[in-house]
Amino acid sequence: MRRNLALCLIASLVALGACTAPKNSADQTARQAEIAEKGKEVMPFDLEKTTHRFLPIDTGLRQEVVADNANDATQIELIQDHLTSEAERFRSGDFGDPARIHGSNMPGLTELSAGATAITITFTNLDDGAALDFRTSDPALIQALHSWGQAQVSDHGSHAESTE
Repeated sequence: MRRNLALCLIASLVALGACTAPKNSADQTARQAEIAEKGKEVMPFDLEKTTHRFLPIDTGLRQEVVADNANDATQIELIQDHLTSEAERFRSGDFGDPARIHGSNMPGLTELSAGATAITITFTNLDDGAALDFRTSDPALIQALHSWGQAQVSDHGSHAESTE
């Protein structure tokens, strides 16, 4: 009887673990493929030739998009043009492009849209691409920026990286 009870308990715990386990790699791979397809509609540069970096900092987030080949002038120009436009949109609270790619339930998106006026967004050209620095003194927005960056890293898969 005790043995059956123990086996039943173990089976229940295993089943519970299966129900609460993170998405399997097939689900994650499918999600990343979907994001790459949606990204083509929003981002003019080639995801296969570029890398997104999301670097959490104490006051917010640094986003870099760089060409994998530092001599690829076409990708670099496309990155710089795109991030220039995105910086303008983000400053006004328009995070529509990330929502179109990642979905409107993307972590941090609602908070960033609502709190955009409390975030300083600075655009910088890089030799191999461009960067956006998102800075704020609001702890909730800092957390939203970190969550937003991490969601992007997860969704973009091999096209993105983070220092976390």
